[in-house]
Amino acid sequence: MAAWEAEMAAEAAAADSGSAAKKADQDDVNNAFAAEWEAMVGGRAGGPTAQSVGSERILNQDEIDTLLGFSLGEENPEEKSAIRAIINSGLVSYERLPMLEIVFDRLVRMLTTSLRNFTSDNVEVSLDSITSIRFSDYLNSIPLPAIIAVFRAEELDNFGIITVDSNLIYSIVDVLLGGRCGTAQMRVEGRPYTTIERTLVTRLVEVILGDARRAFAPVADIQFTLERIETNPRFAAIVRAANAAIVVRLRVDMEDRGGHAELLLPYATLEPVRKVLLQQFVGEKFGRDNIWESHLATELWSTDVEIRAVLDSFPMPLHKVLDLKVGDTWLLNVGPENLIELKSGEVVLTRGRMGRLGHSIALRVEEPLRAGAPRKFAGAAN
Repeated sequence: MAAWEAEMAAEAAAADSGSAAKKADQDDVNNAFAAEWEAMVGGRAGGPTAQSVGSERILNQDEIDTLLGFSLGEENPEEKSAIRAIINSGLVSYERLPMLEIVFDRLVRMLTTSLRNFTSDNVEVSLDSITSIRFSDYLNSIPLPAIIAVFRAEELDNFGIITVDSNLIYSIVDVLLGGRCGTAQMRVEGRPYTTIERTLVTRLVEVILGDARRAFAPVADIQFTLERIETNPRFAAIVRAANAAIVVRLRVDMEDRGGHAELLLPYATLEPVRKVLLQQFVGEKFGRDNIWESHLATELWSTDVEIRAVLDSFPMPLHKVLDLKVGDTWLLNVGPENLIELKSGEVVLTRGRMGRLGHSIALRVEEPLRAGAPRKFAGAAN
């Protein structure tokens, strides 16, 4: 018994020594990794970047920003990494709709000419960026004060937003009211926009919407109608907060004045014309699908159409129709020499003469095939 207890004690001592050795090796690995991380990050930042408390390390804010992919500088949409790239991967990229770039390029060219005529000044419009963003994030990023115009796409049965920042608002007001060039822009903070300012910006928004309709014309005929003007982003909600949208940022320069205007279109608004916007190339028939046209023409030739030969039609009161019984006789105002109408639905196709061929009733066509106007009657008897 004593020998067995001695053997068990020896095995326990060996196990403790082994675990202590493994723990020491793991500590060495951790220390080596921490030293390598500190040397790498410290060399990048040019000095110490972390604090050590015993065997634990506390990352400072710079290391946390580097790890998560955030930076205090201006964000570059093409250089996203780490967790930020994972978060933004849920958004739909506008590059999946390549035809939008062509549409917005047409909008920039048209808007340059329209604003020159609108302001009688030298105006240059440029396209800053086209990005995808969640609708709630966009509302939170609008710099106030600003004027937000909510418009409706009639054929698409949905809405969009045009945001005009304060710099462009005061520039447009200054130009339209005869301000001199070269003077510094005046910005009066802490007050709402006046009626004159809102009216002038409304006219600017109407010019943008008119050019947007012409820019979309080769893709689809869409009428953009101004619904309302808002100054609070909370009152400009047109879709759910989590929905994705496309934001087009336009830069408007009027010599030493100017500002930005942003056009937001939710993906739900563009869904009816999504197939057209997926096209990558523009041919002579802008946006038309020749394969689908030929397929439709082939199917139309093989379509069965119901045709009726109408001997006579005349109105009849409803109570007489309800009183009809088996054996009743109707007198039709048609004779053997009269022509019978051949109709498809309510459209008269042609006319002919009724006769008999063998044991079947036949109709011989007497006039060329034509498309007549629909004819409606209170009641008809065939």
